[in-house]
Amino acid sequence: MAKWAAAMEMLLLVAVAAGAVAVVVAQAPPPPQCDPGLLSPCAAPIFFGTAPSASCCSSLKAQQGCFCQYAKDPMYASYINSTNARKMIAACGIPLPNCG
Repeated sequence: MAKWAAAMEMLLLVAVAAGAVAVVVAQAPPPPQCDPGLLSPCAAPIFFGTAPSASCCSSLKAQQGCFCQYAKDPMYASYINSTNARKMIAACGIPLPNCG
C-alpha cells in the first residue's frame, strides 16, 4: 500500500511539473511579425543618412528577424541593402545578417 501511495505521489508530481512546463511553453513570445511599416521611424536615416533615433533602433531590433526577407523583396531590397541602411543598423548596434 505504501508503494502504491508513493507511486501515485510521484505521478502527481510529474503531472504538475509537466503542466508547469506546458504553461511556460504556452507563454513564449510569438516570432516577430514582419511589417516594414514598423520601420517608419527609420525613414530619415535610410533616405538622408541621419543618425537613427532610439525609436528607430527599437523598431530595427524588433524587426531584426525580418531583414533577410526585406532584402530579398524587390519592393524593399534597395532600401535595406543601401549604404545608409547598413550604417543605420551598425549605429544601432545590430549585427548585419548573412542572408546568403
